[in-house]
Amino acid sequence: MSEKSTNTQIWGAGAASGVGSMPGGDAREAVKTVTGSLESLPYLPELPARGPGADMIGRTAGLLVDVYAHVEPSGWRVGDRPGRDTRRARSWMVEDLDALEEFTQGYTGALKVSAVGPWTLATALELRNGEAALSDPGACRDLAGSLAEGLRNHLADVRRRVPGARLALQLDEPSLTAVLSGQVRTASGYRTHRAVDRGVVEGALRDLIAVGTAAEAPVVVHSCAPRVPFALLRRAGAAAVSFDFSLLTEREEEVIGEAVEGGTTLFVGAVPGTDAALSDPAGSVMGVRTLWRRLGLSPETLADSVVITPACGLAGASPAYARTVLAHCARAARSLADNPE
Repeated sequence: MSEKSTNTQIWGAGAASGVGSMPGGDAREAVKTVTGSLESLPYLPELPARGPGADMIGRTAGLLVDVYAHVEPSGWRVGDRPGRDTRRARSWMVEDLDALEEFTQGYTGALKVSAVGPWTLATALELRNGEAALSDPGACRDLAGSLAEGLRNHLADVRRRVPGARLALQLDEPSLTAVLSGQVRTASGYRTHRAVDRGVVEGALRDLIAVGTAAEAPVVVHSCAPRVPFALLRRAGAAAVSFDFSLLTEREEEVIGEAVEGGTTLFVGAVPGTDAALSDPAGSVMGVRTLWRRLGLSPETLADSVVITPACGLAGASPAYARTVLAHCARAARSLADNPE
């Protein structure tokens, strides 16, 4: 496979980042760890241990415009007006942003924020009848429109607080493959929702990605599920795709090579996200180097085309391991830049 183009993004060569979640409930401590460990691409962490509203679904529900949600025993459900759960989610976001602002004074590098993408949100947010919003195409469109407006506001808020930063937006879509393959279960658990047409899925993602593009924030789409639809995400305009490297199969290698040649950055989840013994940093990315050689890609493009991350979020890790793994990812990414062979 010949090399056609290289990718240059706001985070630069040899970058490392995290996926989103961190352990514990102290926003200042989490932001301090992230900004202290990741010089090239720190991010606004999620702290789901605080409870409903701090989880990825509740946090994103708090960003929605004119759509409100509250917690039921079965999960998050659409409601008529903002209630306690919405207020809690928004309050925690303010707390997180306050901490981010405190630890990024004068910062002028890349900075990543994240929200759940439209299709994973549609699988997790229930309508009043208890079924997922995914069951209703009109509800899916309304939800995506509300999310788009919420993301515009969120990006503007972060830019006001950290005016020197160059923002990137991550859309978390762990349910995307299940949506495309008709594997999302109904409320009863006995059936599955019909697979959504790929063109409809791509169109909704394209509209959300356009929000980031308009705000000069390149969009990373993340999924730590198997069979990430790389080609669809490229067509929708994603600047980068984030995935768990251990779940990659040989069948996906060709499309990954095409993505790299087309300028898509790979956020490679190469390091365990829960407590584990770590090899030396260069050893953690040996598989990435091997993949590069197998695809016939130029080693000189490796550090430009790859960002190293944990395999998924760090909510299930110990605080000590979370600190260690972020620093480890940064050293592993530098090793790709220093020794791409």
